[in-house]
Amino acid sequence: MKVTVRAGDTFWRYSQLFRVPLNLILDSNPGVDPARLAPGASVDIPGYEIAQHRVAPGESLWLIASARGIPPEALLLVNPGIDPYNLQVGQIVRVPVRVTWLVVQPQRLYDSNALAADLNRLTALYPFIRRRSIGNSVLGKEITELAIGRGNKRVHVNGAFHANEWITSPVLVRFLNEYALALTLGGSIRGLVMAPFYEIATLSAVPMVNPDGVDLVINGPPAQQPYRDRVREINGGSLDFSGWKANIRGVDLNDQFPAMWDREVARSPQKAPAPRDYPGTAPLTEPEAVAMANLTRESDFARVIAFHTQGKEIYWGFQGLEPPESERIVAEFARVSGYTPVRYVESYAGYKDWFIQDWRRPGFTVEAGRGVNPLPLSQFEEIYQENLGILLANLYM
Repeated sequence: MKVTVRAGDTFWRYSQLFRVPLNLILDSNPGVDPARLAPGASVDIPGYEIAQHRVAPGESLWLIASARGIPPEALLLVNPGIDPYNLQVGQIVRVPVRVTWLVVQPQRLYDSNALAADLNRLTALYPFIRRRSIGNSVLGKEITELAIGRGNKRVHVNGAFHANEWITSPVLVRFLNEYALALTLGGSIRGLVMAPFYEIATLSAVPMVNPDGVDLVINGPPAQQPYRDRVREINGGSLDFSGWKANIRGVDLNDQFPAMWDREVARSPQKAPAPRDYPGTAPLTEPEAVAMANLTRESDFARVIAFHTQGKEIYWGFQGLEPPESERIVAEFARVSGYTPVRYVESYAGYKDWFIQDWRRPGFTVEAGRGVNPLPLSQFEEIYQENLGILLANLYM
């Protein structure tokens, strides 16, 4: 919600008036000098929407404010130029409405368009969420990073490396919504007050690493050639893409990282583009993997978590290179989720493998839920509640 600055206004005054933490207002207005607010300028107040109210006979600005449970001054801020002593019957008054509910409902088929719509909604309502493109897919779709917080401890989560594991994307988006809502309301999640974590940690999230693949699984072949014909050929002529894990070129993005990649090539049964398990012709040939590698190199993450499905397990080691603290962290992840920690598996060239190898910091692959991919939406709430504990622990550990 935007308000119009008046002479003498301060961010502190807005914080008190709208009952929103000052740091969130500051971070919702990057580039604005709080000591030099210019009258007539617009500033963002997070956590509010605007509703329209039509003035009824006998109504005053004070009566409208009282009925809505807001200070009259709040109405003046969102209605610049209004004459509070001369309201006209039928006149439209803009009314700030505090959002106290989750605004995204991601429990649905969640393709790249659904993701973009939800991120637009979230970042408009909570402009302290920083959004940027970290690259593009083969078909040119944006790969988006969201960041929340101002702490020095930078932690990263991602979802949908694998196309038919797309349910991990709405899980992350719902958490972003729940976290932002708790921050603006000064509230808690599972008894944990969220405000301190905003100052301690910076959460980075890439909800959908593989948008082309997700769209293929959910919507079928793309319109663009040669990919429209090529994916069907790779898929053995079938239009059932439910078993597809790869990107649109048939390369498995979680086999693309330079962490014993040659060994993954040797063990993989796939020697050419395939719906799953083909590592490509070299590490980091695919733009989606390159985007994730570049983000990680520039971000100094303290730890990373890649959310996959399925198995209710957490993989946390790689070739003995994981630091001792990884065992303590994964024990907490296991406690709050009920998932089983697994130190080593016969797999290489994954994102968390590369992170552990090159940074010697904790990296984790969470295999959420159980069943046959793509997991059904009927499992969404269970998966979310199991992994909510991990997402919270990632902030406080």
